[in-house]
Amino acid sequence: MLWKGSAVSRSQFWFLVVVTFVGGITGGAFSGWWLAPSPVKAQKVNVMHAEEFVLLDTSGKARAGLGLDKNGEVGLVLMSRDGNRKLALSPDDRFAVKLSDQSGRVLWSAP
Repeated sequence: MLWKGSAVSRSQFWFLVVVTFVGGITGGAFSGWWLAPSPVKAQKVNVMHAEEFVLLDTSGKARAGLGLDKNGEVGLVLMSRDGNRKLALSPDDRFAVKLSDQSGRVLWSAP
């Protein structure tokens, strides 16, 4: 038998097994809490950087656009479904709001 002639009694052996088991569980839980990496926080998800946004219809035709022109002026352009009218909003233009036809002739404008 294992216990004959050994310096550790049976009760001491089981006491060491229980203490080792409890210590391992406690140490594992504590190290998981203490050494756990902090959660990574993403950048603002409600911010997007771009020079131009274009909205396309189901056929792929541009219906709206928000962006900068070649002079760096900002504008919003909305096109009618049939492409006959265009509404343009640009705070940098002489007329902030313009409604024009397909040929570019201004039908209505406002400063």
